[in-house]
Amino acid sequence: MARLFRWLLRLTSGLILLCILAIVSIYFFASQSLPDYDKDIALPGVSAPLEIVRDNANVPHIFGSFGASDEDVFYGLGYVHAQDRLWQMTVMRRAAQGRLSEIFGQRTIETDSLLRRLDLYRLSQQSWSVQTPEAKAALRAYADGINARLTEINEDSLGRGAPEMFLFNAPIAPWQPADSIAIMKLMALKLSSHLHEEVLRARTSLALNDDGRLHDILPDAPGTGVTALPEYVNLFDQTHQFAQFSSGKSTVWPVAPRGLGGASNAWAASSSRSAAGGTLLANDPHLDLTAPSIWYLARLDLATGGVIGATIPGVPAVISGRSDTMGWGVTASYADAQDLFIEKLNPNNPEEYQTPSGYKKFISRPTIVQIKDAAPLTLTLRWTENGPVLPASMFNLSTITPPGHVVTLGWTALSPRDTSMSAALELMRSNSTKDAIDIAEDFIAPTLNLTLADTKNIALKTIGAIPQRSVRHQSQGRLPSPGWRTENRWQGRAPYAANPVFRNPRGGILGNTNNKLLDRPFPNHVSYSWGDTQRINRWRRLMQSREVHTRDSFIEAQQDTVSFSARALLPLIGADLWFTGEAAAEGTPARQRRIALDLLAQWNGEMNEHLPEPLLYAAWVRALQDRLIKDDLGPVAPEFTHVDPVFIERVYRDIDGASIWCDIRQSAPRETCADISRLALDDAIVWIEERYGPNLQSLRWGDAHQASHKHETLGSVPILRYFMNISQSTSGGDNTLQRGLTLGTGNAPFTNVHSAGYRGVYDFADPDSSVFVISTGQSGHFLSRYYDDQSQLWRRGEYIPMSLDENLARAGALGITRITPR
Repeated sequence: MARLFRWLLRLTSGLILLCILAIVSIYFFASQSLPDYDKDIALPGVSAPLEIVRDNANVPHIFGSFGASDEDVFYGLGYVHAQDRLWQMTVMRRAAQGRLSEIFGQRTIETDSLLRRLDLYRLSQQSWSVQTPEAKAALRAYADGINARLTEINEDSLGRGAPEMFLFNAPIAPWQPADSIAIMKLMALKLSSHLHEEVLRARTSLALNDDGRLHDILPDAPGTGVTALPEYVNLFDQTHQFAQFSSGKSTVWPVAPRGLGGASNAWAASSSRSAAGGTLLANDPHLDLTAPSIWYLARLDLATGGVIGATIPGVPAVISGRSDTMGWGVTASYADAQDLFIEKLNPNNPEEYQTPSGYKKFISRPTIVQIKDAAPLTLTLRWTENGPVLPASMFNLSTITPPGHVVTLGWTALSPRDTSMSAALELMRSNSTKDAIDIAEDFIAPTLNLTLADTKNIALKTIGAIPQRSVRHQSQGRLPSPGWRTENRWQGRAPYAANPVFRNPRGGILGNTNNKLLDRPFPNHVSYSWGDTQRINRWRRLMQSREVHTRDSFIEAQQDTVSFSARALLPLIGADLWFTGEAAAEGTPARQRRIALDLLAQWNGEMNEHLPEPLLYAAWVRALQDRLIKDDLGPVAPEFTHVDPVFIERVYRDIDGASIWCDIRQSAPRETCADISRLALDDAIVWIEERYGPNLQSLRWGDAHQASHKHETLGSVPILRYFMNISQSTSGGDNTLQRGLTLGTGNAPFTNVHSAGYRGVYDFADPDSSVFVISTGQSGHFLSRYYDDQSQLWRRGEYIPMSLDENLARAGALGITRITPR
């Protein structure tokens, strides 16, 4: 027995020792790729000495010495991007190229198939020739900076550049200028949403059998549009009225699900509405929460002056930021830049499709997708005059495609003459809103709202190509339409001058929350599908609640968590339930319902992470919409993953007879909307009790609304996910200005998966008092202290200084990298 015990002890000790050695080895090899920020190094490709000063938040400030050019500064940006985000850049480039399966295997075949069919990378290569000479020089220099880091990694054995490289054997080819253009197009794909909208509208129309209720479940945004606000002095009566009303898929899938596409907030105030007498600008773009964030903070010292703000690794431009004289922010415009076309095949020759002038051959070519640990896959890419052919297996296209037809995608980003990169680079050098608007005419995709503020002026302009449609278009771009009919085909690009623009409004404030900008008749309508009908109401209230604004009031608005939707809907859906319950025993459904109603009756609509009411409200309206639509839409109902407050309001106000949705078709009695509200509340309480227990008063919204910053490739791997992912309790919700859009499906439908990965507030009364923050940290290396150091600041609504003061950056520098020509 003693001998057995000794052997067991030795075996256990050996296993423990092996585990320790394994952990030490993993740490050793992974840590080799941690960048050294304090060093002197000679590298090829730079023409003059370069300094990269890392401030105490690890934001690189890139300075060229005397004799250095702007190209040297872009070289430095490429170098720091590759230092901190090499794996992220590698994955995005492979995604744009349709080459993910070479390292991830069969789980990314569908992604590669889509990207190959869209041909984004070849179009990016073709677009290289139309860039301006200045943009070409910047792109070459940026690529040289990335490649210099790759050379350094290889020569100095720096752990393959990123720990993920040990798990996925992914040889890194030298960076090419076209790679950056391709990443811009990939971001345009992530921001696009109209493809999903057209398919869902078609499927919903079929499910409802054209009974006239389509405008309820997929309503147009109400109102005439909001961008510029009226003068403050004229709003006291409106403010009072408003206050009364208010109180009452596979890894790296590039197309966001419906409701999870691009979003954002941006607003600006002129000097007349600023307490300090300078213009103000705030911007917080909303995208998927990832670890690391898609955003990377940087400062570039260009010949025209310093520029600081948010960049995207792989792209040599500050997408949202400021100089000393001008700031710019972006929001998703929701302009309708995509159309689906139903193409009729020649019944005698399926290699031909019908056009207005007869049958034509598809433009076809084969492409081979290499797949790790599997045989290669050969795809045949086909294009029509309207765009690339999409497989019927994607986007539920099989459900709306008639036999003998295929579906193609028309999209403005599918241009071989895309000059968006040139425009983005030139924008950083402009010093006035007028110059910026003129420069942005060359921007093609994605379509964005560009909010601007210089030292005297504010403006908002929709930028990007919008297709010119015929006034006789059969579906007005809202449904897939016959591609062989002339009236459905695009007629080129709509004039840039026709894109909405607002300059120096009399009220002194303008902004956008992805809401409806204006109301113009088709085909000058811009869009029928907008990203927000709710946040804009709260924003308008906050902007007009004070005569003048400050940097801090703009920050307060960015962090606002009051739900206009909750304050508007609860009086409607609970109208027949408030204070009408009978006495009920503890623990009974009736008692639980009464507790929930009592809590909600006293709630002000603040989606605070520490309160129970936001969870009760969110679960109630989710169950309510589910009960309203499930019997009418059948298998299409699960596609409506997020509650549409406009739909709920139409039903409960019985607009155009919409209360018919409350009656369950399959049941004999006629249910009222009050019946459905009560049943849905009971559903919500049962759901909550199963997950969080029966004590409704002790619920916390933050327990359900956890921000999930997920590593795109390792976020689902056991053990590793605990090191790679970042999870936090958060406030906000689907329709609050501090937006925390929920997942909407699965066992954790209220997980916060889509939010402001970047926040910036720029004050031109004192530019160096401007602030910004990202949702994770600068580094993409999970062992780095800068992997998640900003995430807690972001969660708490705090910021870091956004200063162009060189002395300030040097005073708190955590390291200085000096690059000299080799």
